[in-house]
Amino acid sequence: MADLPETFDRPVHIAVIGGTGLYKLDGFTPIARVNPETPWGFPSAPILILEHGGTPVAFLARHGAHHEHAPHEIPARANIAALRRLGVRCVVAFSAVGSLQEHIKPMDFVVPDQVIDRTKGVRPFTFFEGGLVGHVPFGDPYDDRIAQVVRRCAASMQGDGVVLHERGTAICMEGPQFSTRAESNLYRSWGGSVISMSLLPEAKLAREAEMAFQVICMATDYDCWHTTEDVDVSMVMHYMESNSRNARRLVGAVLDELCKQENSDLVTAKHWEGASKGAVAFCTKPEGRSPEALRRVQYLFPGFLEN
Repeated sequence: MADLPETFDRPVHIAVIGGTGLYKLDGFTPIARVNPETPWGFPSAPILILEHGGTPVAFLARHGAHHEHAPHEIPARANIAALRRLGVRCVVAFSAVGSLQEHIKPMDFVVPDQVIDRTKGVRPFTFFEGGLVGHVPFGDPYDDRIAQVVRRCAASMQGDGVVLHERGTAICMEGPQFSTRAESNLYRSWGGSVISMSLLPEAKLAREAEMAFQVICMATDYDCWHTTEDVDVSMVMHYMESNSRNARRLVGAVLDELCKQENSDLVTAKHWEGASKGAVAFCTKPEGRSPEALRRVQYLFPGFLEN
């Protein structure tokens, strides 16, 4: 793939953000590799443009091409901004997680509909700052329309090793260390379903960028609440490797369905269009808007607030 073009001039509406255990997609042909510089820097890795049935799909490795970015080091703003600039409006993300509930077994998949933020403010988490204020809705942090596609695809694979939990509350902790037992049991008492280190601020930034966004989680362990055994990387990677085929199959099936709807209101996220512009216009009056902050946001939304 070294000789792939470094530019791509067609809009790409669909993207996959791959996490631990999902570094490639089967049945998709690489046609370009782009590495746009955004006002927030470069993305985690060059973005691979794949083609499937004539539809382009962007693939971005969240932790970098060689898994070199720790969770708190992921350039999430650059990742989301670069995808938005390519034309992406619909994002399917993937994340390896720990299970906080007995019935969610290692190698099960979960489509969370809620998230609790336990990060510590170390990670930049908004595009709207420095003289431009916007408060976007985040009551339902994930996109149920994409979640419905995931549920249908998983249902068709139930007899073939795929177990999916249709809803759940995800906890996003800071890391990079795993939880203490006290923390793990606290999150269980809150009703947490799974725990990860990389779900946020990705979902918050996608909402600000007016993208339809849904994460698919795959349990790799029971965190440390379940036994006296510590969670470690070898445990996580054992289950990831054991279930990587199912992960690729499920994500591939979801993309098949989304590609068939390439120009639909879902894939173009019509239901979020204009949300950020309205939020900023309401909050920051024209005389208070920083030209530099406005310039940065116009990378996401050309012509933002010019009229």
